[in-house]
Amino acid sequence: MSRQPAFEPYPGAPPAPPGGPPPSPGAWQSPPGAPPAPPPPGAQARPAWQWPAPPGSPSGLFPARPSLPPPRPTYREPHPVRLGAALAGAGSAALWLLMFGLLGRDLAGYLWWTWFAGTVAWLVALLLVRRGDRGAAVGVAIAVAVGWAIAMGLLLTRWRSTADWPLW
Repeated sequence: MSRQPAFEPYPGAPPAPPGGPPPSPGAWQSPPGAPPAPPPPGAQARPAWQWPAPPGSPSGLFPARPSLPPPRPTYREPHPVRLGAALAGAGSAALWLLMFGLLGRDLAGYLWWTWFAGTVAWLVALLLVRRGDRGAAVGVAIAVAVGWAIAMGLLLTRWRSTADWPLW
């Protein structure tokens, strides 16, 4: 094999690192511990300035395919809101508001009792959210909101029709 200057390091080049670069797969190697022997006839010597590419690395001709992102974690609610619990909470709160609303003798009494019963029910709903069933708390909150909306509608209707504020 003839000497090729392109495959030799330039004059004054630093020596190769100890151990040298890792051998390319399929390249001729001398047995470990033996002094390096010249390559057999016909084998092409690797240039001293070229590091072998690791196996499986892209050539650079085509861009590498982006790797897939890791799968996203699935988070679950530890205490999910169920329809049955929400309906039970709504029914309980509606009955609660009805019982207190019946204590009022006139519209002002109904409005004050509804406000009081709704406030107590909201406090119970907050307690249920923290320590109990969140579905029941949602039902209570919805029923109290509907009950207060009905009471507010009656209040505004009376106020508009009589031009007198009915609560004082």
